[in-house]
Amino acid sequence: MSYQYLEMKKNDQGAVHLYLNRPEIHNAFDEVLIAELTDFFEKAKDDATIEMVVLAGNGRSFCAGADLNWMKKMVNYSTEENLADSRKLAKMLTTMNDFPKPLIARVNGAVMGGGVGLVSTCDYVIAVERAFFALSEVRLGILPAVISPFVIRKIGESAARATFLSGARISCEKAVNYGLVHEVVSDEDKLDEAVQKHIKELRQAGPRARLMAKDLIKVLTSPGKTQEELINTACHLISEVRISDEGQAGMNALLNKEKAPWAK
Repeated sequence: MSYQYLEMKKNDQGAVHLYLNRPEIHNAFDEVLIAELTDFFEKAKDDATIEMVVLAGNGRSFCAGADLNWMKKMVNYSTEENLADSRKLAKMLTTMNDFPKPLIARVNGAVMGGGVGLVSTCDYVIAVERAFFALSEVRLGILPAVISPFVIRKIGESAARATFLSGARISCEKAVNYGLVHEVVSDEDKLDEAVQKHIKELRQAGPRARLMAKDLIKVLTSPGKTQEELINTACHLISEVRISDEGQAGMNALLNKEKAPWAK
């Protein structure tokens, strides 16, 4: 996979570090970057050599949201053209949100507008202390509409009310309280250390169990299911997993006081 605005670095253990690569404009996205991110995650989900992805930004910012030049084009768009454009962004976010493998965000700086949508699709978010977040769309007279289903699901209604209406900056401390960020480090060197540590933690999990755990969360948080249906799903799932090759290997390793065969 080769892209104009994405840089990939893959280590020998299956972790791909994917960098938004437009540092001169703070990694703002346009229709090209949206298409490239969609393409990458659609292909990566079926690529057996990719175990997990770390999403990062080159330069001093993670993502400044929409590219101003792209926004200039939108000024003269018709309703139909705006709708088509919005659906492409929604497809990108959905593809990332539904990515079946671990997705880690390495946040090295500012995260504005649509960048918050990107972060909201990630499973684990590590941010440097100087980073800040802002749902700044209302300050332009528009709305964080397309990203809102992903952001609200991540931070909840109360935090959305506190942030969507003003567009004010959100510190890392507040972002942690809102559930948007999971870990904060003091500087960029420690940011890389924290990412590697989390990758190591993920590798202690059974490869199949790791994927199934993410799917389990998706199933159990889907709307419209009764408590009885959720419990029934969970009971059937654990009964199947316990007799699987991986489940048997893991439990036998525990009983024999050995390391699980996949632990690295």
